[in-house]
Amino acid sequence: MTSLGATVTREGIRFACWSQAAHRLWVSIFDGHGKREIERLELQPEGQGVHALFVAGLGQGTRYGLRADGEYAPERGLWFDPAKLLTDPYAVEIDRPYAYDWRLAQRRGEGADTAPLMPKAIAAALPKPVQAAPPLFQPGGLIYEIPVRAFTMLHPNVPEKLRGTVAALAHPAVVEHLKKLGVGAVELMPVTASIDERHLPPLGLRNAWGYNPVTFMALDPRLAPGGIMELRNTVAVLRQAGIGVILDLVFNHTGESDRLGPTLSLRGFDSQAYYRHTPDGGLANDTGTGNTVACDHPVVQEMVLHTLRHFVRYAGVDGFRFDLAPILGRVGGTFDAQAPLLRAMREDAQLADRVLIAEPWDIGAEGYQLGNFPPPFFEWNDKYRDDVRRFWRGDAGMVGALATRLAGSSDVFAANGQAASRTVNFIAAHDGMTLADIVRYERKHNEANGEQNRDGHDENLSWNNGVEGDADDPAVTVARLNDQRALLATLFASRGTIMVTAGDEFGRSQRGNNNAYAQDNEITWLDWAGRDEALERYTALLAALRSALPALSDTRFLTGQPPVGSEMPDVAWLTETGAPLDAQSWQDPQRHRLVMILGGAGRLAVIINGDRRACMVTLPEREGFFWAPALETSDAVDISRPVSGRTVIFMIERAQAGARGKRNG
Repeated sequence: MTSLGATVTREGIRFACWSQAAHRLWVSIFDGHGKREIERLELQPEGQGVHALFVAGLGQGTRYGLRADGEYAPERGLWFDPAKLLTDPYAVEIDRPYAYDWRLAQRRGEGADTAPLMPKAIAAALPKPVQAAPPLFQPGGLIYEIPVRAFTMLHPNVPEKLRGTVAALAHPAVVEHLKKLGVGAVELMPVTASIDERHLPPLGLRNAWGYNPVTFMALDPRLAPGGIMELRNTVAVLRQAGIGVILDLVFNHTGESDRLGPTLSLRGFDSQAYYRHTPDGGLANDTGTGNTVACDHPVVQEMVLHTLRHFVRYAGVDGFRFDLAPILGRVGGTFDAQAPLLRAMREDAQLADRVLIAEPWDIGAEGYQLGNFPPPFFEWNDKYRDDVRRFWRGDAGMVGALATRLAGSSDVFAANGQAASRTVNFIAAHDGMTLADIVRYERKHNEANGEQNRDGHDENLSWNNGVEGDADDPAVTVARLNDQRALLATLFASRGTIMVTAGDEFGRSQRGNNNAYAQDNEITWLDWAGRDEALERYTALLAALRSALPALSDTRFLTGQPPVGSEMPDVAWLTETGAPLDAQSWQDPQRHRLVMILGGAGRLAVIINGDRRACMVTLPEREGFFWAPALETSDAVDISRPVSGRTVIFMIERAQAGARGKRNG
């Protein structure tokens, strides 16, 4: 297909967009402030749905919008209305953020021109592409999920003018923090331009997460006022520090919402093509947001691929995380792991080596697809999240499930003979309770969202250690801190890629809100001044241990057999007495203890005591070796004494001084 969007040349600008159903299309040119329409020019059909026009004399920085006319029959997916100014789907920059206004949703003939309500696209001459380089992030590394605005709004070392922006992530204080945690890649929650859901403005709220895009390439001016160059420069600084950047992108729906939503872009150009519809003509809703992007349409597929190439070519990102990713693989409404778009991502010359991460569920029919995405897609593993939470909550019979999750979730990812796990292990993410809230709230507390606490998940697999919310009892405080340490230690001891959400390493709380998407305030802004620095140091120690011991970050499935060239098995599962777990022990519903010994150069023992009672632990000994604490903490455990309840202990096998023991395995 011919190039779409606004292409800037020395002689002028070529405007091109696609619509099969529109009868006529125009480009509206605005003054330098984007307030006054100074010219409206009709695009000419070029075949295959492309409408285009070259306008001589225009240059970089021109502000523009598009308009489309045709049949207006929303009940059949036709929304044409030339009074609606539309954002170019290929826009790479807009002059101000989107703001919801009820007039954007008025029916044809009932409202005025929406140009004053809409941001204007800015025709941009893109910079030279970055020098091609392979991704920095490697499987088994640590992904650090960042809500860009919330991350630095309260950061005392970041200048106020930078706070809440992509540029702030390049500040030395931020880079130092990321390096201390051993971050392999930051995963930026959506930074493309989004719009608030229509119910939020009357409540005095706004979408703080950004999972409600209008178009896919233009960065949100609130997050990246410097546009693509701001993102590019930040990526370069982080790469220099050895940290990759992964963009969380939303291709499953747009902020045009349901039939009562605003007409902003795709709907106004050709809703029948850009969105999936039900047989009766209504909008399909496999996303829970009111619409579903038709990722099986060739024009949509090319738009998605163009977007991915854009961020690789001009910003140098390592890769992408895809929100509600089964939508990208739905063909005729049914998920297909070999769908054209998923296949094209893996085969595209500029994308084939990128990091690709799927959130493997949506709410449509057969929408839960964990383990079903094709390699090399990584997948968010909610079974890991749930099983680890259940174990530490104290649920019965969870030892076997815990071992499976520690070992890379072969039950999910070992199909078709795959030897390595594609899991992304996490205990908490942006969606749901924070790590600290998991251990201090049994129930969600979403009253601030204005929906009478009806929104968000009801089952959080959480516990409060005896008191709901804030507690003055020192014993409760200590118990909660121990539980956070245990959860983090479990995560860092797990096979495969791991993910930590920003602030969980130092105990951030959202006051029990498990759906804080609408809280652009202190509920979600990270409290750097009040962070738990002891917990932060502990997390950094875990990261250093994981980095130093390849057995922890290895993504290959554990087999219980010796690797080639070793006499020691890659893993041994033991009871606290040092005996191998037998069938009865695995199935014991009251068992809450487990010892995992990983083979390799310097065997590592991970002692997990999920019981509230302390216990003695015996580790298998070898002549010429001894077990020593693997973490250099002030409270390092000597296993000659009882191991406290609700703890995870790391012990490493070291050679005795003067011993000539054979170091194999």
